[in-house]
Amino acid sequence: MHNKFYYIWEQQPLNMKDRTIDYILRTTWLAVQKMYNEEALKFDSTMATGFTLLSIDPEKGTPSTALGPKMGMEATSLSRILKAMEKKGLIDRHPNPEDGRGVIIKLTPFGVQKRTYSKDRVLTFNEKIKNNISDEKLKHFNEVADVILEMVSNKKIYTPNDN
Repeated sequence: MHNKFYYIWEQQPLNMKDRTIDYILRTTWLAVQKMYNEEALKFDSTMATGFTLLSIDPEKGTPSTALGPKMGMEATSLSRILKAMEKKGLIDRHPNPEDGRGVIIKLTPFGVQKRTYSKDRVLTFNEKIKNNISDEKLKHFNEVADVILEMVSNKKIYTPNDN
């Protein structure tokens, strides 16, 4: 016998009313991620690199300890991305004058150039979506996303009493 989650994880939804919120979020994000990675590949990059470039202050740099939380990324994954970015000449590491143990991640001129490209891709995506969705629908989308983020972030979905 199948458990109650069988349908959610094993069956492909047939139409809009059968799709779970989780399915919609997951498949939409995977499609967006694929699109960004395809664009980034044209310039020998990845979506993760573009996202990191956009998270670094282009003028002052960003403390490495602030990047992970800002991006919602684990330190191990971020460290791997930063090493690859440094190897490609996109970033430099500088001592943090406010924290002797930390470093400031700064963009190189090449990193600034790639950041500009990444920013352009994100703005183009936003513009194209906004041109195809009414302001009212976009407002509702943002409201729904805010509720989901708040509930998940504050652990309001699963409680200790849920077995």
